[in-house]
Amino acid sequence: QVQLVESGGGLVQPGGSLRLSCVASGFTLSDYDIAWFRQAPGKEREGVSYISRSAVSTYYVDSVKGRFTASRDNAKNTVYLQLDSLKPADTAVYYCAARPTYSASWYLDSSYVYWGQGTQVTVSS
Repeated sequence: QVQLVESGGGLVQPGGSLRLSCVASGFTLSDYDIAWFRQAPGKEREGVSYISRSAVSTYYVDSVKGRFTASRDNAKNTVYLQLDSLKPADTAVYYCAARPTYSASWYLDSSYVYWGQGTQVTVSS
């Protein structure tokens, strides 16, 4: 059974940090690129970060550059997203997603075949 399971979300004050994890099972993680998406209430889902299967390439949406860092440990079937200097605007449900085929538009959710159930990140004082 193919699964992606996110964890690590929670409530944090502005300026704080969280580390999200995405654990894969039922498929070989090293054969897939991984992206993180988020969806805030009343907004469309947006691509936040991307990491290639070998971790050679990473991309970030402009609003999180310099604050978020994607990494992965294929031996542990796990991908991470480090969230630093969090802002209230980062409040959303965060999802990890996997795709087996490369395409230039990493931020388009239609190219991802496996999705996690999401983890809530709330940034508030």
